[in-house]
Amino acid sequence: MSGKQMKHNVKKKILAIVSLMLALVILVFFFISLVQLIAEPSNVFVVEEGSIYEEETTYAYIVRREKVLYGENYKNGLVEIKQEGTKVAKGENIFRYYSNNEDSLKQKISELDTEIQETLEGQTQAYSADIQILDNQIEDDLQKLLSTNNIVDIEEYRANISDLLVKKAKIAGERSPSGSYLKSLIEKRRSYEEELNNGQEYIKADTTGVVSYKIDGLEEELSPDNFANLNKKMLESYNIKTGQMVASSSEAGKIVDNFECYLVVFLKSEEAKNAKLGDYVNLRLSDTTEIDATIDSITEQDEDLMIIFKTNKAVQDLISYRKISIDVIWWSYSGLKIPNSSIMTDEDGVNYVIRNRTGYQDKILIKIQKTNKNYSIITNYSDEELKELGKNTEDMLSRKRISLYDEIVTDPKE
Repeated sequence: MSGKQMKHNVKKKILAIVSLMLALVILVFFFISLVQLIAEPSNVFVVEEGSIYEEETTYAYIVRREKVLYGENYKNGLVEIKQEGTKVAKGENIFRYYSNNEDSLKQKISELDTEIQETLEGQTQAYSADIQILDNQIEDDLQKLLSTNNIVDIEEYRANISDLLVKKAKIAGERSPSGSYLKSLIEKRRSYEEELNNGQEYIKADTTGVVSYKIDGLEEELSPDNFANLNKKMLESYNIKTGQMVASSSEAGKIVDNFECYLVVFLKSEEAKNAKLGDYVNLRLSDTTEIDATIDSITEQDEDLMIIFKTNKAVQDLISYRKISIDVIWWSYSGLKIPNSSIMTDEDGVNYVIRNRTGYQDKILIKIQKTNKNYSIITNYSDEELKELGKNTEDMLSRKRISLYDEIVTDPKE
């Protein structure tokens, strides 16, 4: 082998070794990058429009203006005339109590109605158009009766049908051979109905509001008129379970003020300590509904602050409860949202972030508008503000701005 060939072979071996080493370096670099990507998938954050909150979770006692109504015959049980949650005016009948022997009297009236109907069968063909009108009304109410599950409506349609049947019998009785017999049936029925009506006790609304049959016996104690006596020890003594629905009563009803209600909480956070009368807050209910409220009262009680919120939202939805879990949202702020871990401070005490754009990184000065534990809402400085901070607005660094969808480094290193 000639010297020239030997040199050529040596060069080939060296080139192969170098190529192999280069491939190994690239492979190692790729492996390290892959491990870092898995360990920390992304070290950038895309600037987005968002909101941040300062909130805390607690429980709240619900206080309302409500008047319990009951009568002398409360032991007989009640019949709803106005359903739960119905708005009523002062003077309207909202429920009544069963009369003595009501079931027996109704059974007798029902039997008489059947007997009257059987007596009328086959006798109305030649009668006046009044009979046909009554028949049509009876048929119409009967169809309505069969198409509803509402107890109040069912009772109303049954009563209408019964009254129409009596009217029909009176007209037919005057013109039929069995008229005297029909009249005796009608008279007997009238006697039973009068006895039934005389024994029924109707309860009227003494003010406007919403009807409710959910009675827990705390209507007088937990009243806005009793705020001066409220305290944590007193409220805890009632042993009210959070989120438990108030049971419906078969003996009484009540009228509830549907314009406003109050939520009483006990807090010791910094936000609670800084709260002031008249401040607006948002309250998030357990179904994620958010309602606005104002601070109506703040009272120091041992280590806690008793804060009473007043709201005119979702009042009817809260009637079923006496104690619920809520989130008190002290404030919320919207705008360009970034993580706090991406924010650094320069030698002049001005905040900035590192923007990553097409592989180039820039230091961007930012102004923090609002911050919580994890995120901040930011905006850009104006030229006037930068001058006040001593920044040279002719400098390209100072003139750069952060924008929506920019990528910023989440854990920047100096």
